[in-house]
Amino acid sequence: MQENYLAKWLSGELSEAELAEFKKSEEYASYQKLLEVSKTLEAPNFDMDEAFQRLKTERIGNSLKVITLNPFKKFLRVAAVIAVLLAGSYFYVSSLDQTYSTQLAERTEVTLPDNSEIFLNAESKISFSKKKWDQKRNVTLKGEAFFKVAKGKKFTVSTDQGTVAVLGTQFNVENRDNFFEVTCFEGLVSVTFKGKETKLPAGTSFVVIDGVIQPTNKPEGAHPAWMNNESSFDRIPLKYVLAELERQFNVSVKTKDVNTELIFTGSFDNTNLEMALKSISTPSHIKYTVEDDNVLFYAGNTPQ
Repeated sequence: MQENYLAKWLSGELSEAELAEFKKSEEYASYQKLLEVSKTLEAPNFDMDEAFQRLKTERIGNSLKVITLNPFKKFLRVAAVIAVLLAGSYFYVSSLDQTYSTQLAERTEVTLPDNSEIFLNAESKISFSKKKWDQKRNVTLKGEAFFKVAKGKKFTVSTDQGTVAVLGTQFNVENRDNFFEVTCFEGLVSVTFKGKETKLPAGTSFVVIDGVIQPTNKPEGAHPAWMNNESSFDRIPLKYVLAELERQFNVSVKTKDVNTELIFTGSFDNTNLEMALKSISTPSHIKYTVEDDNVLFYAGNTPQ
């Protein structure tokens, strides 16, 4: 951005080409917000006649000292204040973490400053500091994401249940309520849980359910099943399966007389709700009804 763009913008002297280029800059959004706020500021009401009468009554001293205000100096003071606010806003905004998130039944891909890639599953969120990325490659995760990490300095994924550290590899991390799973698909992953470190070579997983480390089988494929539109489970309580169904299809799931602690092994298609419901209900020996975006799983002959 040209150095004199800000001054010309404030005075309305930018050409159409210069204005278009200025709007593409990172600073433009901050300047625009501050300008909009400054327009809402109002000077306090000042009654000139009342002030003059008060001055005559008080008769301070023997004579009145008239002070002539220089409009240009007043403008300079206001401009200086705005400049300080703009500068402060720029540095504040640039220091904030970058955040990306997905809603129910939504996914997205994120490319990090070092060209590492993150694939976010439904209802997930990541954040990282772009400004400090060269000093510390750290991503905070809530939800589930698959990582393709470019080789370089230590790369960490921080969650409220554990920390994952690598140098350059491919792995998946799921961090949900009372559920924590890390699967290494390439390279070597270090998982720290409750102060204890576990090394995961390619083709191994680390699973914690309700605070207890679980035995695991070797994962299949070169990446997590959800990236192929499939949710897969290996000896997982049914309640976590139903929670994933809600995330993938944006539906509300309820149960009646169903043991949600029942251990489930299987998978369901993330693109076809009817097939997904059958994939869950059949092996679990339960039934279901669907009404709009509401799903009820029930045991017995009737949902009532």
